[in-house]
Amino acid sequence: MQTLAGKKILLGISGGIAAYKCAELTRRLIERGAQVQVVMTKAAKEFITPLTMQAVSGRPVADSLLDPSAEASMSHIESAKWADLVLLAPATADLIARVAAGMGNDLLSTLILATDAPVAVSPAMNQQMYRNIATQENIQTLARRGMMIWGPGAGEQACGDVGPGRMLEPMELVAHCEAFFAPKPLAGKSIVLTAGPTREAIDPVRFISNHSSGKMGFALADQAKRLGADVTLISGPVSLATPAGVTRINVESAEQMYQAAMEHAPSHDVFIGCAAVADYRPANIAEQKIKKTADNDAMTISMVKNPDIVASVAALETARPFTVGFAAETQNVAQYAKSKLENKRLDMICANDVSVEGLGFNSNDNMITVYWESGEQSLTLASKDEIAQQILLLISDKLSTN
Repeated sequence: MQTLAGKKILLGISGGIAAYKCAELTRRLIERGAQVQVVMTKAAKEFITPLTMQAVSGRPVADSLLDPSAEASMSHIESAKWADLVLLAPATADLIARVAAGMGNDLLSTLILATDAPVAVSPAMNQQMYRNIATQENIQTLARRGMMIWGPGAGEQACGDVGPGRMLEPMELVAHCEAFFAPKPLAGKSIVLTAGPTREAIDPVRFISNHSSGKMGFALADQAKRLGADVTLISGPVSLATPAGVTRINVESAEQMYQAAMEHAPSHDVFIGCAAVADYRPANIAEQKIKKTADNDAMTISMVKNPDIVASVAALETARPFTVGFAAETQNVAQYAKSKLENKRLDMICANDVSVEGLGFNSNDNMITVYWESGEQSLTLASKDEIAQQILLLISDKLSTN
């Protein structure tokens, strides 16, 4: 599918081991219709040859600021003007530092100064270099200037270390490019959503919670931002990175999540209740740790009902947003979902069967059926990012017809 048809991408490769991935990245971009002009730093040529990149891109590789033959064919300034997007991948700590400082001491850094095209930066370096305060401040500087920061990923690195700093995989960068150029159906809309579990304290060290990882809610937040929305994410305790450009509010309990949702929902166009909120909480929280005793083989905890967040938002009489709920069920999925849609006066509900192995909590994939008053649509098995995008496009369609 020619999702990038006619798009002109200037791929800037700097000297990191991840440069070897750029042949695959270039091929995949071209498959989708993009034109790719490769620019390499001197160090990049130590990891992958210009001949390789010329072969996969179908264009001569630019690698010298002072190359008369290059100037005769396409000047450096024209190259900068040619691009619809400049993608720096891999972006080493050195390149990031030079760009942050506004230097133009080689062809690639000069082109970055000369272009008015959007610039995306895909960091790639050792995990300790990435964590270094200088690198972090340089990345923040680029982000403040409007450059997009794509990555890094985390995992095992070429040096043997494990941690953040891996360049995103070629298909992940392709997806970022597709999202960048895709229409923005949610532009001008604001979305607030809840994600993750809640924790209901029993005493200072114990709590009641559930298996929610927050992955579906975070995927929705990320995709909503990519589709042009202004996004606020109210998150329970999860170990997930905040999607780029998303405002995050951290909460612990259902009561805290309720307060945050009721505060922010009226000022947004859409509310999505994706969190797995505890239905009940202990009526009383012990001030000290409850001790186990030899003569007590059982514990009884009195529970009280938590507020129903999505129903409370849907019941707002003024400034009510378009309200979407989630139903994670283990049986009679359609029946329970439709009942919640009606009883809670929701505009839409997304239902999935979490009893199916490999779906729902903690998984990377999902399969959902979306219900609204006059219809339904099944979203077949796909990654949570893909499912999130499809849900948001359905929401966009409903907003445009209301």
